[in-house]
Amino acid sequence: MKKYIILLSLLVFFSCGSKEKNISSRSHEHEAQAPEVIEQEADESEDHAELHLAAKKQKDWGIVVGTATKQDIASKITIPGVIALNQNKTAHISSFVKGKVVSLSTDLGDRVNKKQVLVTINSPDFTHAQANFLQARAKLNLSRQEVERARLLLQEKAIEQKEYLRREAEHAELSTEYGAAESVLHSYGIEHEQIQDLIKKCDSLVEKGELCGLADPNLCILSPMEGTVIFRDVTVGEHVEPQKILFTVSNLNTLWAHLDAYEKDLPYISKKSKVTIKSPLYPEKEFKGKIAYISDIIDEKLRTIKIRVEVKNDEALLKPNMYIQGIIENRQAEKKILVIPEEAIQNMNGEKIVFVLEEKLEEEDVFAAIRVELGERIGNKRIIAKGLEEGEKIVIKGAFNLKTELTKQSFGRAHAH
Repeated sequence: MKKYIILLSLLVFFSCGSKEKNISSRSHEHEAQAPEVIEQEADESEDHAELHLAAKKQKDWGIVVGTATKQDIASKITIPGVIALNQNKTAHISSFVKGKVVSLSTDLGDRVNKKQVLVTINSPDFTHAQANFLQARAKLNLSRQEVERARLLLQEKAIEQKEYLRREAEHAELSTEYGAAESVLHSYGIEHEQIQDLIKKCDSLVEKGELCGLADPNLCILSPMEGTVIFRDVTVGEHVEPQKILFTVSNLNTLWAHLDAYEKDLPYISKKSKVTIKSPLYPEKEFKGKIAYISDIIDEKLRTIKIRVEVKNDEALLKPNMYIQGIIENRQAEKKILVIPEEAIQNMNGEKIVFVLEEKLEEEDVFAAIRVELGERIGNKRIIAKGLEEGEKIVIKGAFNLKTELTKQSFGRAHAH
């Protein structure tokens, strides 16, 4: 059998020439081969097919040659998602007290600043709380004077120490009541500066010999943050309760993108991953994002995991509930690998091939079809695990036309002029 292979190889050598070759891996042989070497070629099939292509034909077929290079590994995953409000920058605003709406200061779509008045409510409860506070303050001031007077009397031994301690205990009790009354005002959204203004107003009346009178019954509800009014459910004259949400204010400069990643993609996703958000409405735009949260639970039916991305929205192009795509890139530093465009890889006889520029002649170029082993897909590129070396010149565009021409040839060398 071995002799038969040697004889057959010699016949092929003399009839067709030693440069007729089959698609396989990368080995080049000279025309004057010894029989032993030819026998090895028949056993191992270590040759490759060649195409000779003139410059004009290359141009007609759109052949473009590039260099195989190594790059940083960067896996890119495109997953669907939806835009949502940034809940960390969204406030649902309700009344602190029950009462009647006397005026509205803002409407849907308005931009509001922090502490800007949204609505004013007339509330007897608010009036009562102010009155209790002022009364507690008056009692506390009187008690303080009594304690000071008792201290002087004690020093003169005009009263017993027991009486002094009693007055001091009363003062401490009134101090507690005053603090509680002040806390009630704070619970209505009244800040320290507003309380000080109320105290000054009362003291001014007292200095004039007048009573403080009734406190202002109108409570102003302020925005707790800067943002846009995206919800309103209140009208003038309406009676409101504390549990009802009157407004929603949200800062839309930063939104959330909720993405649904597949379970198989988890090894390529981390909080350090680079994220780009894209919308079909703005195909040329890219919105930078940052992964803020990766769920610890996988959906048992969909086999997906929730990812939350914070997205900058300075131009206000993205809207809550808008469908988007998230492109997550995970780069591993200091690790490079050989990658080539997906278009450069062709499928022939069940094998993956790439066309390499073997030689540039005066009137034509020689392209060799070589077999390669592929790794993972990265975007529109593919990792080459075996069969190609860095720096080799390969066909990156028009490889399909070369494959078509090659399939027309039965063996070896083909010329296209």
